Amino acid sequence: MGWSIAEVARMSGVTSRTLRHYDEIGLLVPAYIGSSGHRHYEEAELLRLQQILLMRELGLGLREIAAVLESQVDQVVALREHRRRLLAERDRLDVLAHTVGRTIAELEEEKDTRDMGKVSMPENLFTGFDAARYEAAAGEQWPGQAAASAQYAATLTEADQERLQREATAAMIRMAEFLQAGTPVADAAVQAEVDAHYRGICRMWTPSAGAFKALGQTYVDDAQWRGAYDRIAEGLAAYQRDAMAVYADAQLS
Repeated sequence: MGWSIAEVARMSGVTSRTLRHYDEIGLLVPAYIGSSGHRHYEEAELLRLQQILLMRELGLGLREIAAVLESQVDQVVALREHRRRLLAERDRLDVLAHTVGRTIAELEEEKDTRDMGKVSMPENLFTGFDAARYEAAAGEQWPGQAAASAQYAATLTEADQERLQREATAAMIRMAEFLQAGTPVADAAVQAEVDAHYRGICRMWTPSAGAFKALGQTYVDDAQWRGAYDRIAEGLAAYQRDAMAVYADAQLS
C-alpha cells in the first residue's frame, strides 16, 4: 500500500515542502513517483520518516541523521537506541520540570514573606538546562555563522560555558517575568534585555536585522528551541521573537 505526499504530510505533521526537501537531499526518497509526478511512500519510507523525526526530537541535525541512517543495519536495534535516548530525554525534562517547580515555590514563598529577590540557592535555577543542544538548527540555517560560533566556543573553558549557560537561562527567566507581567515587547526594559541578547550573539557572529529576526522566528518554529523557552513560561518563545523583531527594526535596520 502506498501513500501520497499529502497523506504522509497529514499523518506525520511534516509539511509537503519539508518532505520534498528530504527527497532532494537524499534523506527520504519516495518509493516511487506517479505518472502525475507526485511522490508516493510505502511502509519502509514511513518507518524511515519516524526515525528521522525521532532523531530531530533528540536534537540531531540533518547531516547527523543521514550519517546515522547510512550506518545502521538493524532497524530494531536502531529503534531501541532511539527509545533509550528518548527515555533519557524524558528524565532530563523531569529534572527541568522539578527545577521550574522549585523556582515557582520559592518565588511564591517570597511573595508571602515580602522578602522579594532572595532565591535561597540561585544555582538551582539552572539544574537540567543544556543550551548547547539547540545549536544544531542554527548550523543548518547559517553554516558560516555557525562555524564562527564553533570557533568561539572552542576558546571557552568549562567554567566559561557554565557561566554563559547560567546567564542565558537567567535572561530567559527575566523575559518570562516581563511576559507574565504583560509588559509590551517595545518597553525599554524588555528591549534592554534583547540588546544584551544581541551583544551576546555578537561575540560569535554579527547578525543583520534580517538574520536577527530569522533567529527569533527559529525560536518559535523549531520545536526544540520553542520547548527551551516555553518550559520557562508558556508563550515565551513568541514573546522573545516579537521583542527581537522590534529591536531589529529599531536598532539594526
